[in-house]
Amino acid sequence: MSRSPFPDGIRTRRAALGLVGLGGLALAGCGTSGSEDLAEQARSGEDKGYVSGAGVITQLTDAERGDPLDLDFTLLSGESASLADWRPRPVVINLWYAACPPCRVEAPDLNAASEEFSDEVEFLGVNVRDQAATAESFVRTFEVPYSIMIDSDGSMVSLLSGVLPPQATPSTVILDPSGRAAARVVGAVTRSTLTGLIEDVLAE
Repeated sequence: MSRSPFPDGIRTRRAALGLVGLGGLALAGCGTSGSEDLAEQARSGEDKGYVSGAGVITQLTDAERGDPLDLDFTLLSGESASLADWRPRPVVINLWYAACPPCRVEAPDLNAASEEFSDEVEFLGVNVRDQAATAESFVRTFEVPYSIMIDSDGSMVSLLSGVLPPQATPSTVILDPSGRAAARVVGAVTRSTLTGLIEDVLAE
């Protein structure tokens, strides 16, 4: 498996996003959810199965990104796809499942960002829990315009295990044009946050 792109001494940036940084796999929360609370949520694997609270963002410098992430997979539509084939376009990977409350909250923002960057960036929604019928119902309800895969064998979660803490759903990872993890959001992502992260990758 590729070397983890999140080594010790990871750097974070607030930039224009007004975001809270984190080191390694430590997480920081916003509002009434403190850093220990959000970290515990992501690690505990408790029954609710999702990370509540605002998303926590990490950005990586070019030197910190490790190896490209590669995976072949089948989309919900039945088409075959590959992370390698989508290069050199950046890729936004979002982990979700239908009954996850913050996944439902972030869905409109992901839709809007995917439409804003449709000519420059690939979006992939990775369902980590549901059967195809449940995932299809979510896609119809929220009018999701981008590609979806069912990670029934855990291959995508395994691929991202060096990037994300366990049980971190929802989560979003942005791959740079070389296929390396350039940023992650643990917890729900907003359109403004995602737009800022994508623009940073595109500007490199």
